[in-house]
Amino acid sequence: MKPTTSDVINELTLAEAAAWLTRLQGDERTASTEAAFKDWLSTSPAHGRAFARVSDVWDLLPGALEPVDRGTERRQSAPRRRVRERRRYQWLVATAAAALLLVTVGVVRVLLPTDRTYETAVGEQRTVVLDDQTRVTLNTGTRLVVKYSRSERHILLEDGEAVFHVAKNPRRPFVVETSLTQVVALGTVFDVRRHPQHVDVTLLEGKVWVAARTAAPGQSAVSTVLSPGERLVMRNDGGHALDRPDIEAAMAWQHGQIYFDDSTLADAIAELNRYGGEPIRVSDPALAALRISGVFSLQDPAQFATAVASLHGLHVVRDGGALTLAR
Repeated sequence: MKPTTSDVINELTLAEAAAWLTRLQGDERTASTEAAFKDWLSTSPAHGRAFARVSDVWDLLPGALEPVDRGTERRQSAPRRRVRERRRYQWLVATAAAALLLVTVGVVRVLLPTDRTYETAVGEQRTVVLDDQTRVTLNTGTRLVVKYSRSERHILLEDGEAVFHVAKNPRRPFVVETSLTQVVALGTVFDVRRHPQHVDVTLLEGKVWVAARTAAPGQSAVSTVLSPGERLVMRNDGGHALDRPDIEAAMAWQHGQIYFDDSTLADAIAELNRYGGEPIRVSDPALAALRISGVFSLQDPAQFATAVASLHGLHVVRDGGALTLAR
């Protein structure tokens, strides 16, 4: 069975559900009303859950379906008065049901940990320990949002890269989402990186289940379980690739280093520039195709530029705070 993430029912959805309950319980229930209600239900799974919750509270409230009896003297105009009173009372009960649910939601939000956002600036790296003792190491230019509930530990990786050392808890799945993927783990170590054109999920220890949130035209969405050493690359167009990268090279950033193995100069420069410092440029687009291999420091762009210049017979020009490789 595929793991799923829980949907939060917000206040607006609860209010809409209460309004629908009132219309359906009242004298305004018609075929068109029921059709519109079915359309509303079909637009989101959260709508059905919200309506069920409001209905449950409605059933718990005493006399919810009973009109108010104001005495025999008012029964002379019974038909119209009973309709008005019934509608008014039903609206009050529905409002009370929604209000009770909103209070419950507010209490739960107080009792449970609130959302937390962690981020690093360009060139910064940091490690944080979450409430369950999961350790997360954020690479340069990373932003993630942590949202823990009673049933799930949820992380939204909005940008950048992070390594997750997940604390084991089979009853509370650990879920990392990006715009393209969903990764579910119970106790493992893995890396997730959001590139502009794709998302990479690399498993270091244990097992993770990875599913794509989009699919290539004419294909079903990818869903697979990774083994240690495997990397799943999910592209923006829904395509994917599974490979086994050099793990030491892929994780070298945690030790302040960067590995290149027959990379193009353009790719190497783009990767190194992620970490800040003096930006590196090339004066001639033809230089971008040069091949680069080696281990370099993330904190010393000048060392990289000097090494490349020496290897390919180029020279380094400092111009406007940047390092330019030129012939």
